[in-house]
Amino acid sequence: MKFLLLGLTLLSISDSFRLAPPIHSPSGKFTQKAGRTHGVSPAALFADVSNKITKQADILGIPCEDECGLSEYPNLPDSIHPGVLSGQALMDLLEDAKKKGYAIPAVNCVTSSSINACLEAARRNDAPIMIQFSSGGSQFYAGKGLDNSNYQAAIAGAVSGAFHVRTMAEQYGVPVILHTDHCAKKLLPWVDGLLEASERYYEQHGEPLFSSHMIDLSEEPIEENIEICKDYLKRMDKMGMVLEMELGITGGEEDGVNNEDVDKDELYSKPEEIHQVYEALMPISDKFTVAAAFGNVHGVYAGDIELRPPILDSAQKYISDKLGDKAPKDKKPVYFVFHGGSGSSVEDIREAIGYGCIKMNIDTDTQWSYWSGINEFQKKYSPYLQTQIGNPEGADKPNKKFYDPRECIRAAEISTIDRLQLAFEDLNCQNVLGLDPPKQPANTLGPRRGGLPV
Repeated sequence: MKFLLLGLTLLSISDSFRLAPPIHSPSGKFTQKAGRTHGVSPAALFADVSNKITKQADILGIPCEDECGLSEYPNLPDSIHPGVLSGQALMDLLEDAKKKGYAIPAVNCVTSSSINACLEAARRNDAPIMIQFSSGGSQFYAGKGLDNSNYQAAIAGAVSGAFHVRTMAEQYGVPVILHTDHCAKKLLPWVDGLLEASERYYEQHGEPLFSSHMIDLSEEPIEENIEICKDYLKRMDKMGMVLEMELGITGGEEDGVNNEDVDKDELYSKPEEIHQVYEALMPISDKFTVAAAFGNVHGVYAGDIELRPPILDSAQKYISDKLGDKAPKDKKPVYFVFHGGSGSSVEDIREAIGYGCIKMNIDTDTQWSYWSGINEFQKKYSPYLQTQIGNPEGADKPNKKFYDPRECIRAAEISTIDRLQLAFEDLNCQNVLGLDPPKQPANTLGPRRGGLPV
């Protein structure tokens, strides 16, 4: 009897300290701030799962303080919150970008370190960010020691990365669009696996694991491209996910897809084709974006590359004319995305933004910045990186803090954050959230705690 009473007492105590799940109200706001509920009746706590979004911090039982506990941002629609977005919150962010004239940087990540660098850069710039995984990047995230038959490693790696993003995006206090990049026809089983993961997550939490996926069938006939995208949009729309489809071919090479020798005419989409896509997808859902080709090229090249952003403007006008009175007031019915953004001029980038481009992919430049950080670290501390013991300060001096992998990795992160700073500037994506500058981190591995001033 004593043990029964003790058990009931402990259960009562644990219940009193358990955080109530945040409720996603009709306005889209979290009603929970810093672990407390405000203005929510007990009955509302048991609302249907589709009407609430649970913070990852609550799911995992980890702290959620400062920006993590925010329910909304001063400068954004109140549906938008720290962490991974989907549904109306995601669409509100895309519309805000189109309306205010900024684009969200979309960075391909392959490690938790590159994810953290993106989140830190977003917080420093007071802005949202899109974190995305390619199939190859997802496989690397899982580890090259895993077999990737049936894309099992790529699926596991992307899911693992998604949970890392979900956990840490809240901690940094920034809104994130969690996306997957190019998925050619042969890679559709990879996205199928991720959609199954999102469907399971949705059943438990009322939101998908990912925000969006890209289906890249640009090398297939346009009719087949559209029909397959329609099927995926139907499935994704049920969870509030956004489909990104590619129309026309992005030149260059990325992640094993090589279009360096493609006919230049294939690098430019026609307004009629973009209208064909719009007309086919809109009856299903408005939750789609279009990666139209206007001379985009993956990588940085010294060759003859000609971006033509006015193609996007022509398409917006063409579709608006077709819609007539049903066209949106801004005459920009399509959310465009900019692939192959690395190395582009600021003028071309901002012109594309003016035509309704709300996202730009960045991969080549951040790959270089990450490597550059490691390279410069090696140059700076080379005499201390040749042996475990012995350096210019003495033959018996240890070098442990110099070859500690945290040091060169942090140097890579700082270099990447600096490069992303330029991207946020180029994309007009600064001071979007309306938060104060982030606090200086404390209790970190710095010079006072044995670290290096990298």
